[in-house]
Amino acid sequence: PMAFPAIFFSLTHNGQQVFHLESGSLKQRIAQLLGNQYNAKLVAVNERTDYMNIAGFVGKPETAKKTRGDQYFFVNNRFIKSAYLNHAVLTAFDSLLPKDSFPTYVLFIEVDPAVVDVNVHPTKQEIKFEDEKLIYAFVQAAVKHALAQFSIAPSLDFSLSADIQQLDAVAKPFTARDQQITSGGRLYQSFTQAHQAHKIEGAAKSELKSWPSFFTPPTTDVLTTNSTASTNFEFETPQQLPFEVVPNTTYLQVRNTYVVVPVKDGLAIVHQQLAHERVLYEKYSTAIHEKALATQRSLFPETLHVNAQDANLLTELLPELHKIGYMIEPFGHQAFVIQGIPADVQSGNERHAIELLLEQFKHFSSDVKFSKREKLIRCMARQQAIKADQTLSHQEMEQLIQQLLHCKVPNVTPTGAPTFTVFNEAYLDRLFGR
Repeated sequence: PMAFPAIFFSLTHNGQQVFHLESGSLKQRIAQLLGNQYNAKLVAVNERTDYMNIAGFVGKPETAKKTRGDQYFFVNNRFIKSAYLNHAVLTAFDSLLPKDSFPTYVLFIEVDPAVVDVNVHPTKQEIKFEDEKLIYAFVQAAVKHALAQFSIAPSLDFSLSADIQQLDAVAKPFTARDQQITSGGRLYQSFTQAHQAHKIEGAAKSELKSWPSFFTPPTTDVLTTNSTASTNFEFETPQQLPFEVVPNTTYLQVRNTYVVVPVKDGLAIVHQQLAHERVLYEKYSTAIHEKALATQRSLFPETLHVNAQDANLLTELLPELHKIGYMIEPFGHQAFVIQGIPADVQSGNERHAIELLLEQFKHFSSDVKFSKREKLIRCMARQQAIKADQTLSHQEMEQLIQQLLHCKVPNVTPTGAPTFTVFNEAYLDRLFGR
């Protein structure tokens, strides 16, 4: 549907309409598929040369998300995935994007089919260009140019680099590898040294090493909260505690990630994020299966606009979300109002929290088939857990350890990762030859 906005599309699944896409412009189709919130936050990209054309839209920096998803490349109207070209778009935004966030874009590239190899992957979603560096530079420059035209980007240097020879337009078929890019079109004819594809250095090189996994959905994106969790809940105490904390002890936080706890038989080291994920998992499980959590009503309810797929998903999850403490109500076509949030969650980022939850839920991957309820609980626990690199007060560390010790399964996360390790006295003695 995205590639053919002039064509009407309708999709009905199990008697429920998923898509009803009226024919229109590409911008209208993007809003129909990705959500109306993009309608006024898109920047047009349109550059043409004799070698290739690029057209489409990129989202303004404020539309960037913590998860990958709303990113689409089409080559000759064929949808593709390209970590290489994705990197070109990321570098075009430069410092405009918040840390660890990803821009929205829908870009169409037209190029002679003779310079494209589509037989590099069975799904045909990965392709290889004859001159990848040239394509990279063109995409990067086109996005930069679009951002600059709309006064989004800071001052950009469009001066001709000494490393790139200026080429005149020529009229000849696409036959040779050294086919020249023309000087026609509105695209500026040069790229500075700092923005050439073959000049990627430092951190960018290390990022390029992970191209094969660039589109792998994230599994550790979480929101930062100012407190570990509310103490207004109880769990069944395990028959035998994994370790016994020394009374009146002092907790030590190492690298804002690990909590060192003196125990009666040695020393315990607790990973704060993984431990909190276990605590929240059991808390949300209890809420959904037994007793719902309290909700704090928002003084200023937020409106959430989503695409059709997310609207259907969120509608299905509303009963479980209500038990966890989220009060969300439908509000017209593909829109919802967030009336309240769990009592122990800091207010102010409700809309982002729900958007991130939906992305994590859609990209939930496991060899085991979980129910939607179980997937929701796991995603919520992962999202709301305190992050590594977050400073905790002594009270927060003590609270986290006590909550962990009262979990039914305190030693591992829902996915099986260890939450702590204990170094007993005998092991510590051996370290020092005692």
